[in-house]
Amino acid sequence: MISFISSILRFTYRTILLVSFLLLLLFPVLMLVNHHRKSNTASGHLKADAIGAWLSTRLVWFFGVRVRPRGTLAEGPVLMAANHISWLDIPVLHSVCAMGFVGKAEIRKWPIFRYIARTGGTIFHQRGSHDSANDVAISMVQRLKQGRRVAIFPEGGILPGNAIRVFHARMFRAAVEAECAVQPVMIRYLRDGVRDDDISFRDGESMLKNFTRLLARPGLDADILFFPAIDAVGVPRRMLAEQARAAVVSSYDDK
Repeated sequence: MISFISSILRFTYRTILLVSFLLLLLFPVLMLVNHHRKSNTASGHLKADAIGAWLSTRLVWFFGVRVRPRGTLAEGPVLMAANHISWLDIPVLHSVCAMGFVGKAEIRKWPIFRYIARTGGTIFHQRGSHDSANDVAISMVQRLKQGRRVAIFPEGGILPGNAIRVFHARMFRAAVEAECAVQPVMIRYLRDGVRDDDISFRDGESMLKNFTRLLARPGLDADILFFPAIDAVGVPRRMLAEQARAAVVSSYDDK
């Protein structure tokens, strides 16, 4: 009973703060990011990235998530390959450093999230479409050649269960073509030092149900581990995918 009451109080408190933020600050912040981005200068992009990272920090805070990065973030153009547990993975990673994500096209239908995603430079992919996959790869290569970071979730989506699935080799095409490094990234969520997998979608759970459920849950840590970058020059996509997955798996179950 006490736990249920605590969840209700937590949900109410966080919802009030989140709604106030969305109504009063979100769109002015997004407009400021777009303003700096449109300047198309190095300083403008740096300012936009800094504001975007601050916005992500605020968003994960509303869900009681404390981001704990470890390892060294690779400099310069790099394709970041991370395991995928929750939609929160995106703002969690973005709070550490600004990066463009490859996301499913369905995000463009989500209220509020579509504006955040577009401002953050998300590259949208229509699943099952060969033309979309080709366009996404081209956009990724262009960004990498501009010296920017691009992040992918090579498992291809979020599914119930806690196992790290196969990393699809096709998603590493951009790193091979841009001749840039690939940096594996391990994401997991911990409560009192124990991995908490219930942050992911449950069977049949919608985005709205997951969103509201996470607002009511106790706080937890997002453990982010950046592994040494892998040189992609001359390396087959399948080998890159296997090396990236092996690095992530090696630390996922560690205490």
